[in-house]
Amino acid sequence: MRIGYFLSTEEYTPAELLEQARGAERAGFEALWISDHYHPWTDAQGQSPFVWSMIGALSQVCQLPVTTAVTCPTVRLHPAVLAQAAATSAVLHSGRFVLGVGSGEALNEHILGDAWPQADVRLEMLEEAVEVMRELWRGGFVNHHGKHYTVEHARIYTLPDAPPPVYVSGFGPKAVDLAARIGDGFVNTSPDAELVRRFRENGGGDKPCQAGFKAAYAPSEEEGVRIAYERWPNAGVPGELSQVLPSPRHFEQAGELVRPEAMKDAFVCGRDTDAHLARIEEYAKAGFDEVYVANTGPNWQGLLDLYQREVFPRVR
Repeated sequence: MRIGYFLSTEEYTPAELLEQARGAERAGFEALWISDHYHPWTDAQGQSPFVWSMIGALSQVCQLPVTTAVTCPTVRLHPAVLAQAAATSAVLHSGRFVLGVGSGEALNEHILGDAWPQADVRLEMLEEAVEVMRELWRGGFVNHHGKHYTVEHARIYTLPDAPPPVYVSGFGPKAVDLAARIGDGFVNTSPDAELVRRFRENGGGDKPCQAGFKAAYAPSEEEGVRIAYERWPNAGVPGELSQVLPSPRHFEQAGELVRPEAMKDAFVCGRDTDAHLARIEEYAKAGFDEVYVANTGPNWQGLLDLYQREVFPRVR
């Protein structure tokens, strides 16, 4: 299994993210995930740099493959614009770039005043957006007049040797089926073997399946729980709230209903090597090919050191 590091743009400054990327490569991580947000989930997280600037900068500080986990090419950014951003990113990273896409959250996508569609419509928009991007990556001028998007006389001149792979995020049956039908890979965040099985049996075959989990490295489990609850109470918010709440303050309000003990399920808290190995094993048994770990809080160097010193020798 490939083990990567997840860069949380919601929580760290651009300089910190670049330093984490350098450190992850030195520690032996094999790839990077990076989130795409306009807002953090909560004000306690406190950051949200523009992901496409960060992806360009990452190409200059390390050689690790990069996947967006995930970006939404439907509302905040038109797919024709995002197609250009992804093409340039693939050129900068010499083909080591994967465009991970999903149907998005109102938290990031509502900012221009557009209506936030229902889930079925969002999936329909995502499918058309991927079609538009792939058409543009083939080169030449593109005219597209679809149900949701219009493109007129558009051509991307800076193209990679091969189009960037598109991995599709899916958490419900319809989204997983869409990922299996149109995706070059599958993205998720839970060790759910049923979702992996559905993806593979409905058209995904042996395409790569990526997943990620969160950690809060600290001297003790209790301190890790405290950090995780302070920064990410939204990790315990259930159901579809993560897709429909529009503001960090709404996630903070919903987070008040989450008990700190819930962080023990949502995060690997503390510095116990066996706990990290057990979480990685959950994803391996579920059938994922790649897993990415994100740290929350100030102790990210401790997590990198732990993986280099104790996790990687036992996994590999």
